[in-house]
Amino acid sequence: MSRLVVLGRIVLSVSLMLLAGSWVTVPASPNPTVHATLSGFEETPMTLSTAGSGQFRAKISDATIEYELSYSGLEGGDVLFAHIHLGLPAITGGVIAFLCSNSGGPTGTPACPTPSGTVTGTITADNIVGPTGQGIAPGEFAEAVRAILAGATYTNVHTIARPGGEIRGKISGGEDD
Repeated sequence: MSRLVVLGRIVLSVSLMLLAGSWVTVPASPNPTVHATLSGFEETPMTLSTAGSGQFRAKISDATIEYELSYSGLEGGDVLFAHIHLGLPAITGGVIAFLCSNSGGPTGTPACPTPSGTVTGTITADNIVGPTGQGIAPGEFAEAVRAILAGATYTNVHTIARPGGEIRGKISGGEDD
């Protein structure tokens, strides 16, 4: 066999392997990290001009979401609670899970620092409260994670003067950290 034929077969084999490799998908990150920057300008149905701001960061694993929420400068008085909601930007949605609460909430929910501070916690299937009407039943951890990774959720901090929420931020990311 001539060298040209052998070289042609090698080039063809490598090309076919590269082409086949382009059809293989990379699995999702095993421990994605998501984040949000919260402000009154993200609130809905009314945008709010408030000095309040916040940061949310979470690491997702197979059975837990470990999170940290920090906020400051809130003008609406004491913090009532903070949640993860199911809803796109400019759309109000139901509560998926409590991040903290000073006004009820599931057993084990950490207290919200007030008027500013940082709260950390872990969300498991037991902490998923819904929203059933939007397709996430209580306890459906995988469905909640799917919504978070799809970019269909936001974090909201509610205060006494602004019980509908004073600062809000779209949760995005999903990259490995």
